[in-house]
Amino acid sequence: MRRVRYYEYGDPDVLTLEEALVPEPGPGQVRLRSEVIGANFVDTKFRRGTGGIFHRPLPGILTGDVVGTVVAAGDGVDTGLLGKRVASLVEDAFADEVVADTAWLAPVPDDVDDAMASMLPMGGPVALGALRLGRLAAGETVLVHAAAGGIGHLAVQLARLHGAGTVVATASSAAKLDFVRGLGADVAIDYTDPDWPERVRAAVPGGVDLVLDSVSGPMLERTIDLLAPLGRVVVYGAAGGEPGAVPATLYALRSIVGFSLLAWRAARPELARADVTDVAEHAAAGKLHTAVHARLPLTEAAKAHQILEGREQLGRVLLVP
Repeated sequence: MRRVRYYEYGDPDVLTLEEALVPEPGPGQVRLRSEVIGANFVDTKFRRGTGGIFHRPLPGILTGDVVGTVVAAGDGVDTGLLGKRVASLVEDAFADEVVADTAWLAPVPDDVDDAMASMLPMGGPVALGALRLGRLAAGETVLVHAAAGGIGHLAVQLARLHGAGTVVATASSAAKLDFVRGLGADVAIDYTDPDWPERVRAAVPGGVDLVLDSVSGPMLERTIDLLAPLGRVVVYGAAGGEPGAVPATLYALRSIVGFSLLAWRAARPELARADVTDVAEHAAAGKLHTAVHARLPLTEAAKAHQILEGREQLGRVLLVP
């Protein structure tokens, strides 16, 4: 079978397609024949070897959200899973066949297409888990940063589905702003404009109740300053890098919490499983949709990373083995 690795850090062209043995599932695991693989932005950071929280040793593997059919089962696994169509967040995902743990397999409903299915194991649960951790209440104002991205465009829809009164979305181009408005955002603001915080204040003079932030970095301080009393920021990514020091005065009656899917699964497994079910039900009912920016063959893994690094995508970038 084919798989993608990188043996040095650098630009997307370090990604190497190679032949490998078909992996065998261990205890509590299954092997999937991949149908589509959702590429994740965080792997562009690992691939560049930027260090810190983005360090991975060489040779490098690529994570991804794999949709596929169960073709083999390891010890202790219910053989009734064989032949089932499922989705899973996989550590070594860019391959014709992959191994996944059964504990967090997401069954794919019949009426859900492959793009939306690729959001069931990670993207949808991250967006919904961040909303839950942020204690979204009916009628509150929600600000979603990077709202045109793979997770952000789901967060806009889920915020609306879960009772948000006003949804403010930030993105970085006119096309992306139009895109997020089409998803249900009431206000769309270009965060590359220096005055973007003033535009948020003009739209919601009373302040923002909840922010979902996958950017962090230098934007975080300005984001916190937009919060209403008792407002919350949930940080679930750091595409903009590590945040700087935040003045203590900004914390008054405001809170910041980090969201990690793996930590959420460990701390609140029942809620984490409910998130997957809720996302699948919304999708099956036609209330939640995933946009596909690009659908590329596995041989074009480097192109997928170029798109992600260029921040040009509207929704999901998929690879097809």
